[in-house]
Amino acid sequence: MLPLVGILVVIIGFALRWNPLAVVVGAAFASGLAAGMGPLDVVAALGKAFNANRYVSVPWIVLPVIGLMERAGLKQQAADVISRARGATTGRLLIAYLALRQVTAALGLTAIAGHAQTVRPLLAPMAEAAALAAEPGLDEAGRDEVKALAAATDNIGLFFGEDIFLAIASILLIKGFLEASGIIVTPLQLSVWAIPTAIAAFAVHGGRLLLHDRRAARRARG
Repeated sequence: MLPLVGILVVIIGFALRWNPLAVVVGAAFASGLAAGMGPLDVVAALGKAFNANRYVSVPWIVLPVIGLMERAGLKQQAADVISRARGATTGRLLIAYLALRQVTAALGLTAIAGHAQTVRPLLAPMAEAAALAAEPGLDEAGRDEVKALAAATDNIGLFFGEDIFLAIASILLIKGFLEASGIIVTPLQLSVWAIPTAIAAFAVHGGRLLLHDRRAARRARG
């Protein structure tokens, strides 16, 4: 049981709000040393895991590119485009993105959008610009709400759209769990039954976005 001390390190570190990276590395060293590994062995194990999962290094490539694009005015240009569009509102913009996110996720294209590459540099500034056009006196709390809605829209679109794709990990997990319980289903059956859920999620979140537009319009008139 001693190697499980790493879990305790994680709990304490996150409870005290220490740096997450330092907490995880510290937990790895705590568990490794408790299991009888040397410091170099722990470092080697971490390096092997990192090398075996190279996709974790993608953010180190994506984030600098996004940063350079933002420095060149990407967010400002996105905001300017949406502010000049007639009839554009925060709700309508996010509903259109929600539909796009669900459809592409259903086709297995889960990585073509996301918080780092789409929401932060494009979607959130555009949604904020639409909100300011409808309500020029929008305060900081209102802007934060719009940004949160943009992030939530991406999450909902991805979460409920990806289950329609046959080869997604969640579908295979459900299939394996049901088979272990003696229930035999095909991935296609699971995907088909995920469609009503995705439609319901679109309707619920789309309704929330339209209600947000309506409340913003009332505040602007009042």
